[in-house]
Amino acid sequence: MSSAVRADSGTDLTDLPYVLRSAVTLGVITAVVVVAMSFITRFLAGAAEFGLGAVVLVAGLTAVTFLPGSWTRPRTIEGIAGAAGIGLAATVVFLVIDVSALQPTGIYTNRWHEIGGGSNWWYHPVWWMVGTFLPWMGAQILASQARSGAASIAKGMVTALALTIACWVLAVLLHFPGAGWNLGSFGVAFLPGVTLAAVLGALGGRRS
Repeated sequence: MSSAVRADSGTDLTDLPYVLRSAVTLGVITAVVVVAMSFITRFLAGAAEFGLGAVVLVAGLTAVTFLPGSWTRPRTIEGIAGAAGIGLAATVVFLVIDVSALQPTGIYTNRWHEIGGGSNWWYHPVWWMVGTFLPWMGAQILASQARSGAASIAKGMVTALALTIACWVLAVLLHFPGAGWNLGSFGVAFLPGVTLAAVLGALGGRRS
């Protein structure tokens, strides 16, 4: 009964066929972003590579982090978990595309794959974990926003980016191992950045 009520109200949309369709869409979007980044890093250099790469990276992070939550419209843990489920299933879709098309054609240099000695059993779990974690955080942010008003992807992403930049700058200034003024470090800094955004959003939602 409760599931029917949630479906009628248009929130916490976690019907399995809907989740799987959404996952396919997100998996294809992820593949497009990866291919776009591969061409940018291969054919551009310097400021052009950094600038256009930053735009594509931020667009990709926005899609992976917030689209699942926008699709499930989370208000409770069910909608948040549904968004995380979309993210996890989307990584499976992407990895099928990756193994069947991207890796064989050498479309991009896969550093995680190389670090693991060419084994997908090292590389794929990284995608599974990150691809599930980001939608989970994004859905938490949207759910917290909904408690105090309208959910906004733009507002959530701006907050996450501000905190990401703060984490990025601190990591470089404090000489965190491997940190530098590059898109790789920025991408890694997004993980704590979006987590802090989710925590702050949850605390703000409780106060309201």
